[in-house]
Amino acid sequence: MLDEIIQKTPITKDDWIRGSADAPVTMLEYGDFECPYCGMAFPVLHRLVDEDPETIRLVYRHFPITNIHPRALPTAEAAEAAGAQGKFWEMHDLLFTHQDRLEDEDLLAYADAIGLDIDRFAREMSAGRYRKEVKGNFRKGIQDGVNGTPTIFINRLRYDGPRDYESMRAAIAAILRTERAQRRAA
Repeated sequence: MLDEIIQKTPITKDDWIRGSADAPVTMLEYGDFECPYCGMAFPVLHRLVDEDPETIRLVYRHFPITNIHPRALPTAEAAEAAGAQGKFWEMHDLLFTHQDRLEDEDLLAYADAIGLDIDRFAREMSAGRYRKEVKGNFRKGIQDGVNGTPTIFINRLRYDGPRDYESMRAAIAAILRTERAQRRAA
């Protein structure tokens, strides 16, 4: 389940975080909004955090695989543009919920639906304003050994197990037990 690969890059204030900043469990997902496997992982990760936001937090980083998913880069930029207006997670959720509709006009409709300043959103999208941030996330993914999506780390250990709710909940419980035992032994 948990791999020997360790996340090398630190979580910073610039990362998108859902859940408590002090949560003892951090799930880091490198994702691609056009990836069907990320789409399947989305409700599981969302549920884990929503059920226990004081214990589990989710950090999302972009890893657009543009040679397979032509809309991956613009959708990542759309999420960043929404984030600049305080609505990253709202856009994130819409993009995963509507993976079959990710064209430019769809992104504008989503921006409007979540109450963004549409003129600003369109201007920033056409200027590629957030491409640097997306590519920075991608480079962090390379440093962390990411080669596909979704790649998930739980407390810095790469998780390669099944991405269903029960399996991920069990992995989180195992990590918490191990960390408690290590603290008692110290």
